Amino acid sequence: MQMRIITDGLAFPEGPLELPGGDILVTEIRAGVLTRVRPDGTKSHFATTGGGPNGAAIGPDGAIYVAQNGGFEWIERAMPDGFTWYAPGDQPASYVGGQIQRVTSDGAEVRTLYRDCDGEPLKGPNDLVFDHEGNFYFTDHGKSRGRVRDRVGVFYASPDGRMIREIVYPMEAPNGIGLSPDERTLYVAETPTGRVWACELAGPGEVKSRRVLATLPGAPPANLALCDSMCVDSASNVLQATIVNGGITSIAPDGTTTHYPTGDYITTNCCFGGPDLRTLYVTLSTKGQLVAFDDWPVAGLRLPFQTPR
Repeated sequence: MQMRIITDGLAFPEGPLELPGGDILVTEIRAGVLTRVRPDGTKSHFATTGGGPNGAAIGPDGAIYVAQNGGFEWIERAMPDGFTWYAPGDQPASYVGGQIQRVTSDGAEVRTLYRDCDGEPLKGPNDLVFDHEGNFYFTDHGKSRGRVRDRVGVFYASPDGRMIREIVYPMEAPNGIGLSPDERTLYVAETPTGRVWACELAGPGEVKSRRVLATLPGAPPANLALCDSMCVDSASNVLQATIVNGGITSIAPDGTTTHYPTGDYITTNCCFGGPDLRTLYVTLSTKGQLVAFDDWPVAGLRLPFQTPR
């Protein structure tokens, strides 16, 4: 498969999703904005969220729901070839607090739905996925402050702002999240451990048990791989965006892995789009690019409120 660049110049892109009509919406964490990308690569401003917009998903009302991580300190990295990139660091002085935000379908209004759960503030929501009930699961990745790191978990919430509960605690910096086609399994990725968990659900928002589905294969010389966000295909393969061993790691239901390199150490997220869901869109955050793999071997899983084309 060939990887093609759709657009570049994005400020640490994440959270890709296909909009009705086929444009791709991405979050730009470092800029605090959502950006619409057309098939020809043309970019336009969609909404300003502030802080650090991370994962995003379309809800049952057609609005965009955003996992707002609150922002980062950014560490500038100069490469030998003169290229400069930015790595996310600790909680910044400008931290706006962890939130779940709702953005109207035209991008005109941004409002906060949740800042806490049972009085405990959200620290750094990272990614979210809706189920067919119309509610959503989300991860809180937490924040770092020097050698201090938040203890965090996984939540289940409604899009009307009335119901939120923690369903898994604790986890080690949970990041990507996805559902199996039958919605009986919730997948959760932990960044520092490189582990992807499969959580068996007794019902919507009810975790019965969990097990490690896979640990990502590392890259030499450190034999290291970290998890970022994910999506799921129609055959229940988890497509895990992989840091350090930069690429997409496909994890089969039996835990076997196949790695597809992207050439970017910080490959952050992916989503399916196109008329037959055979195009995999991927965000490359070191390079600031949105790229695509056409004719992916397995068709993607249509998300509950993703409009067919």
